[in-house]
Amino acid sequence: MSDLRISEAFLYMDYLCFRALCCKGPPPARPEYDLVCIGLTGSGKTSLLSKLCSESPDSVVSTTGFSIKAVPFQNAILNVKELGGADNIRKYWSRYYQGSQGVIFVLDSASSEDDLETARNELHSALQHPQLCTLPFLILANHQDKPAARSVQEPKFRLEEGKQMAKSSAWLLHSTRTLLWEKVLPLNF
Repeated sequence: MSDLRISEAFLYMDYLCFRALCCKGPPPARPEYDLVCIGLTGSGKTSLLSKLCSESPDSVVSTTGFSIKAVPFQNAILNVKELGGADNIRKYWSRYYQGSQGVIFVLDSASSEDDLETARNELHSALQHPQLCTLPFLILANHQDKPAARSVQEPKFRLEEGKQMAKSSAWLLHSTRTLLWEKVLPLNF
């Protein structure tokens, strides 16, 4: 064997020893969670997901139908199905609930009284759906930066009035601003 071949063999053995001693193989896979993101048209669902995926806010277009995004965090990946919020699409939401492990409901806190009532009805419908009723809900009162925005207490009161929030679901109402989504989810998975 030539000296060059012997040198290459030693380098390769050094590499293997280094890998065996210092590297314990590939990092463990991050757990993945399947979520569904729902809310009326214009509530900010697409903006939320675009911000979380570090996409340009200039490219945000309202979702017709549905879209799926993988949102990476340090210790987990959220696979989010965003469902369009138009009247003609909401009737199909339940077809996309299967396999979900959590729900994000985005509410426009600056919306009209009629839209707030519609959002409340859709939220209650989702909370009572057999595939969602036991899942955690994150309810985001978005557009807090708009002049017409209601305080987070008013949507909470309006969401609870008339119908009791599902007892089996864990839910959290949080205020957000479209332009400041980094305040939204201080999630450290």
